[in-house]
Amino acid sequence: MSNVTAVAPIPRETESAPSILNVSAAEPIHYCGICNGTMGELLQGPIIHAGKLEIAIISLPLRRYSWAHYVCGAPGNHDDQLSGRSKCRKAIELYLGRHALTLPTGSWDFFSELPCGRGMASSTADIVATIRCLDAVFEGQSDVVTISEILREIERSDSVFLDSPALYLSAHQEVARLLPANAGFHVYYIDEEVAVDTEAVTGRLMTHYAHHLEPYQRLLADMLEAFDQRNLGEIGRCATESAILAQEVLPKKNLAAMLEQRGQFGADGIAVAHTGSVIGFLFADRPCAMQIGEISAFFRRLGYQCQYGQAQF
Repeated sequence: MSNVTAVAPIPRETESAPSILNVSAAEPIHYCGICNGTMGELLQGPIIHAGKLEIAIISLPLRRYSWAHYVCGAPGNHDDQLSGRSKCRKAIELYLGRHALTLPTGSWDFFSELPCGRGMASSTADIVATIRCLDAVFEGQSDVVTISEILREIERSDSVFLDSPALYLSAHQEVARLLPANAGFHVYYIDEEVAVDTEAVTGRLMTHYAHHLEPYQRLLADMLEAFDQRNLGEIGRCATESAILAQEVLPKKNLAAMLEQRGQFGADGIAVAHTGSVIGFLFADRPCAMQIGEISAFFRRLGYQCQYGQAQF
């Protein structure tokens, strides 16, 4: 984490909190926090960390988002508004406790473009959006260390709160290595609509990784070199290889068909949510309208609606 610049923390004393705490109910003020999700991972596999086998990921951040809204001064019951969002509730409790703050009377509201259980980092994005909304309320800005520590107490998470790509240890909420920024991909993808419980499949993943450590280590070395060289074609190839290796443990039913069509469409690679159900073609250059139509028709033949997103990393 030494390469990540931390910003000033929020004041811990309640008396130093901003004047928003005195806003009257007649003058509601709106605040919002936002966080993007992912289209799965460019790579997910094993890494030896502190002498132990751990899961490392390189996320594929997607320009689809979760929003958390808070209206100070609006009537409402916090418990009712957070029903079904236990992780957001926990994040609020941890945040307020960490900074010795009391949330003023108000109303929560949430919206997300990220379906749950599909491997698009929906729950992590919800949590980070909630933290950022609280930052807005209290006029602070949580640094990456603070966000990591809050996430560590809630779930195995994604690295969507970072401003740069990283090889990330999801269980430890720790950056193993920051990576150079790249131009990113245009992603045309589908959702196979199979919800996956990440915690429930972790044991199977670890067994799979232990049995295939050598090919994963080679793949990781290739991916890191591709990032260093800013070689999108090679990044796409490595992402495809990671998707293929994952087929043995958490298969995508349309991967074989997409591998067959990849060359015809001129895709630079295929990415998947390794513990989810989204899968898509990666393009360094956006296809023309005719190519997009052909891709969409192909997905429709498979029984799915094509979806599009920009992946920036």
